[in-house]
Parts: sequence; C-alpha cells; structure tokens
Amino acid sequence: MFDNIFFAIGIVSMWQNIMLIIIGTAIGMVFGSLPGLTVTLAVTLVLPFTFDMPPESGIVLLTGVYCAGTYAGSISAILINTPGTPSSAATAWDGYPLTQKGRSFEALSVALHASVLGGLISAIALIFFAPMLAKTALAFGPPERFALTFFGLTIIARVSGQSLSKGFVAALFGLLIATVGVDPLVGVPRFSFNTFYLYGGIGMIEVFIGIFAIAEIFNQIGKRATPRKIAKDGSKKQSIRWSDIVPHYWTIVKSSVIGIVVGVIPGTGGSIASFIAYDEAKRASKEPELFGNGSLEGIAASESANNGVTAATLIPTLTLGIPGNTVAAIFLGALLIHGLTPGPQLFVEQGGLMYTIMLSFILANIVMYFQGRFALKWFDRIVNIPDAILLPIILIMCLIGAYTISNSLNSVMIALIFGCVGYAMIKFEYPTAPMVIALILGGMVEESMRQSLILSDGSAMIFVTRPIALLFFTMTVFVTFSPFVLKFWKQHKARGVKH
Repeated sequence: MFDNIFFAIGIVSMWQNIMLIIIGTAIGMVFGSLPGLTVTLAVTLVLPFTFDMPPESGIVLLTGVYCAGTYAGSISAILINTPGTPSSAATAWDGYPLTQKGRSFEALSVALHASVLGGLISAIALIFFAPMLAKTALAFGPPERFALTFFGLTIIARVSGQSLSKGFVAALFGLLIATVGVDPLVGVPRFSFNTFYLYGGIGMIEVFIGIFAIAEIFNQIGKRATPRKIAKDGSKKQSIRWSDIVPHYWTIVKSSVIGIVVGVIPGTGGSIASFIAYDEAKRASKEPELFGNGSLEGIAASESANNGVTAATLIPTLTLGIPGNTVAAIFLGALLIHGLTPGPQLFVEQGGLMYTIMLSFILANIVMYFQGRFALKWFDRIVNIPDAILLPIILIMCLIGAYTISNSLNSVMIALIFGCVGYAMIKFEYPTAPMVIALILGGMVEESMRQSLILSDGSAMIFVTRPIALLFFTMTVFVTFSPFVLKFWKQHKARGVKH
C-alpha cells in the first residue's frame, strides 16, 4: 500500500502533471461558470486530448476539469442567479440575495472555501474507504434510490416561503415538466405534442437559464427603475480567511459527509446531496429565517455537499465498474480506452494508478483554491457593471448558452418560455425553489419507483421490507412532521404554564 502511495506522490508531483492540473482547473472553472456550459460538457470535450497521454496524466487532467467545474457552478448562481450546474441550484437561493445586498464577495469566498473543504474530505474518503463504501453502494437498488430521492423532496415544504400551498403548486408544476419526454420504461412519448425535440424531455439547464436568469432580467426591465445600486455593506471584507469559515466548519463537515454518502450511490448525484444538506443545515441552524434570504451557512452546506460528491462518485466506478454519475461514466470510458478494466482486481494490478487518481483529487482542490482566490476579485466586479450594459450581456450569454446545449434554436425557445414562466412566478409570488427541486428529482423518483414495483410485481411492501428503504422513509416521516409536533408541544406547554 505504502509503495503505491509513494509511487502516486511521485507521479502527481511531476511538473507536467501539475501543469495539467492547473490547465484542467482553469478549463473547468470557465465552463462551470458560464450558463449552459456544464462540467459534463467540459470533461467530454477534454477527453479526446487524453488519448495520446499516459493514463495517469489523462486522469489528472480530467480530475482538474471535474473538480473546478463542479465548484464554478456557484459563481453564476451567486452573481447572476443562474446555477452553472444543477447541483448549484440551492446555492442561488442564498447567494443571489447576498449579491443584491452588496455581499457578493463574501458569498463567493464562502462558496470557494466550502467547495475546497468538501472536495478534500471526499478525496480522503476515496483513499481510505473506497472498498467499504462501494459495498454499501451495492446494497442500493431501485427501492433504496426511491426512498432516498423521495426523502430529498421533503425539503419542498421548507423552501416554499410564506405560502405552503403556492410551494406545492410550484412543485407539482415541476413534477409535470419532469414527465415530458419518452417514458423511461415503456418508451411511449408523453406531453411531446408530436415534437421530436421534446422526446428527450425538457433540459434542466434550459429551464434554469429561463427560470432564474431570463426571468430576473425581465423583472429588472419591468421595474422601469433607475440604474441599480448595489447595497454597500460597511462590514464587507476584502478578503476571507480560513478563520472566518470556522463558524461554518460543522455545517461543512456534515454536508460533505452527506455528499459522500449520496455520491457512492449510482444514479444520484450532487443535486440530491445539496438539497438534503441544505435542508439539514436549515433545520439545525440558529438562524433558519436567513435561509433563502442570504445565508452564508446555506451556501456552505450546498457547496460542500455537491463537491463532496465529486471523488465519492468514483468509488463505485473504480471498485465495481459502476459509474456514479455522467462524469464518472466518462472517467470509466477513459480507463477503458487505456486498456484498464475497473474492478477490485484493478487495485491489485494497478495500485499505483488508483492512488494517483485519488491524490489528484487532493491536488486539484488545492490548485482550485489558489486559482479561485486569484479570480474572486474579478468575479466580484461583475456586479458593479451598470444594468444598461450588464443585463443585455447576461441575456446574450444565456441565449448562447442555451443554444450550445443542443445546437438548436429549440433550446433557446425553451429558455425564453421558462423566462416568461419565471417572471410570472415572481409577479404572483410563487416560489421557484420547489419547482426546481421537483424538476431535478421528479424523474429519479418516478423511474426508481416504477422499477421497484416491477421487481415486486406491483406490491408496495417492497419499500418497507428493505431495511435501508425503510430507514429513509422513517426519516422522511420524521423530518416532515417533527416541526408540526414540536410546534404543537410548545403551544401545549405554553398553555400549561398559563394555567
């Protein structure tokens, strides 16, 4: 083991591989921060350049792109209210309100620090617990995935704002949008209106671009206001140190662990992890009223969770040959191209390469931290551009980003349509967060539920006879009803005191 670790340290510390890490993180940061250009796209475009490289160097480059691309989704989420990746959706809920209050630098800094810590904790888990966690992931079948994703939907009740009924209406609309496309099991088109483009469903990134960015642009135009003035915060710091993150350390550690656990389960991903971590942080927070209105703790929870997923997704990929998400599937393809078959035997035959992959995640997060610190001041200056210049630039970027998703004007139309929908939701005070959660998790919930019922010949008992599924359903009931029980108990106790 130690021979393999020393071999991996030697490989990772070669100047060529350090340069590849630097290049990879820069590419990932650019792709992740631009609306419509996802981390999956970045890794896919970089993959052909690794064919002529040694396996170690190719994986090192892809690792840099992956880590930085996952983090960089928070940049556009915070500055222009458009998540660069689906897993950064929760970051926008608190990041953009902080930008409106003149605290974008604080939000960006906390996102960077939380992302780095989440990525490092995930990498350490990959090094020490890969075989054990892979066995745990193997125990997750469709019933367990359904219970987990259904548990993720419970956050809808807590992000619905003042009106729970409006939150549920928005969530139902998100679930309806998630059903568009070809049925995943039967193959029958649903709500496609004989339009071939809709057979693949409505893409989440197009919806995000419309519901967040374009809707906000329409809202700013509709106000017919004078040029925007960012609020000045007298306590705003020009630099954030690690010591400033100390109040959020427990949230970051807890959320990173949630990201690791979710990441080892194939077919899930950073979105579920960030939603669950965000909900848990809000539940445990001393200031839950700040969540959704500009909470640094909410940003820390979301970003540490989705970056905690990064290395964890490779645990089932490397040990079992089962990719945890789309990026892990690309990593799997990269290994196969170089004649390496993932599985337990790979750790015996190519132990040095395995530890090289693991250590490259640590180096990628360290490099990402320094690149992010250098770029923060430039990102922060975006909010100081006058609206008359900034809004058209953002709109053009959004439309170009939507077009590049499928190289089709249909994607642009979808983004514009959901821009109008988002603008209507703002005007009638319908929360967008429940809709986004339902859209992301809806397809996973439906597919895993139907697979489970097929396995049980239509019997719902499969969800309560499997221990892990039963555990998640018990947690769902507890998290859903505990606030009402606690409120009733406090009222009852108060009445008792009066009497």
